[in-house]
Amino acid sequence: MNRLSGKTAVITGGATGIGRAVRGSVSDLADLDRLYAAVKAERGTLDIVFANAGTGSPLPLGQITTEHIDETFDTNVKGTIFTVQKALPLMGRSGSIILTGSSAGTTGAPAFSAYSASKAAVRNLARTWAEDLKGTAIRVNVLSPGPTATELAKEALGEEGMKVFASMNPLQRMAEPAELGAVAAFLASQDSSFMTASEVAVDGGLAQL
Repeated sequence: MNRLSGKTAVITGGATGIGRAVRGSVSDLADLDRLYAAVKAERGTLDIVFANAGTGSPLPLGQITTEHIDETFDTNVKGTIFTVQKALPLMGRSGSIILTGSSAGTTGAPAFSAYSASKAAVRNLARTWAEDLKGTAIRVNVLSPGPTATELAKEALGEEGMKVFASMNPLQRMAEPAELGAVAAFLASQDSSFMTASEVAVDGGLAQL
């Protein structure tokens, strides 16, 4: 039996399903209101929130702009906060919240000051919210990937860039999206029922050594 059978989930950063029908930005509160109104109308309640929308681009110290900071933090931090906060009325007193972190939130990454800082903030949101939600059965955990072989990464990095990123971790390859999906399903399900405020690194050991 599918361990998520019968569950209702919102996954931001997607372009299919409700993500295709309800387009918008997680940093726009009106767009989030429309999203959750659609969920309430279609399903009534919500079991799982996967705050997966994120952005990040390189700008080295000395070239960072206020626009760069605003864009990064509006999506990665503000967007995560309000994606979760606006979901809570539909969740009642149980469910799973998954936040997308990054290995960069632990290690830092050259030219990615804003992105790395934003993902470190996301890690600490999980710690704080686990306390805020004490007394409920709502769990909050972070899934922190390392470099992943998405179509976007392949286009942006090219073959040589992919090889460089693959060489950065002990497993000497990039993660496949399905590997991240398997961990997300674990965190969403009752298989992780005694986990909250935790970070699960799916990075081939990159940020652990």
